[in-house]
Amino acid sequence: MRWDAKEVLSGINMTVERGDFLAITGPNGGGKSTLLRVILKLLSPTSGSVEYFDTAGNLTERLPIGYLPQKNMIDSRFPITVREVVSSGLLGKSGVKNGCASGKDIVDETLRLIELHSHADAPIGVLSGGQLQRALLGRAIISSPEVLVLDEPLSYLDKHFEEHIYSILRDLSASATILLVSHEMSVISTMATRHLIVDHTLHECRARHHYVASECD
Repeated sequence: MRWDAKEVLSGINMTVERGDFLAITGPNGGGKSTLLRVILKLLSPTSGSVEYFDTAGNLTERLPIGYLPQKNMIDSRFPITVREVVSSGLLGKSGVKNGCASGKDIVDETLRLIELHSHADAPIGVLSGGQLQRALLGRAIISSPEVLVLDEPLSYLDKHFEEHIYSILRDLSASATILLVSHEMSVISTMATRHLIVDHTLHECRARHHYVASECD
């Protein structure tokens, strides 16, 4: 993968299996976010391809994916409320309409889960960094996606909600395939089934303690 003349990622050959919990770490600027965006088909790789397979093992163009981007990719001046941000995660989902009672119930349940129910009608511009991060998390998880892609989900969170998100992730990992980028691995490593290190290429760590880089192959 290249940006202009600079090679950001090279030699990437990976398979994500259903039920995986991938913890992804690496230095700043090493290509972690770029890798996620290529996997999501938001960026086209310079060479090679990204392929999705459904539950029957057939090639498919799309999968039910929830995505939490880095907070700095979001313009907090955009005139949208917390409820609208969270409920946007249901757009295009069959069987649920935002305006129906069941859709409202799901939104309210998600707002309570991320502890933003009292801020439901607030514009995102008045939120703290941690509150905006929680709203974006709600958007990513509201549809109970088969695949959940989280880019630095712990950023800006206070200690209380950081502990809460670990509980949320444990519950989600029972039914979703998770790809999570973070620099904080002390708890994540105990939940992850695999640990990838991205530094312009990709290495899979097979150490018993995932965050001990010196033990990685």
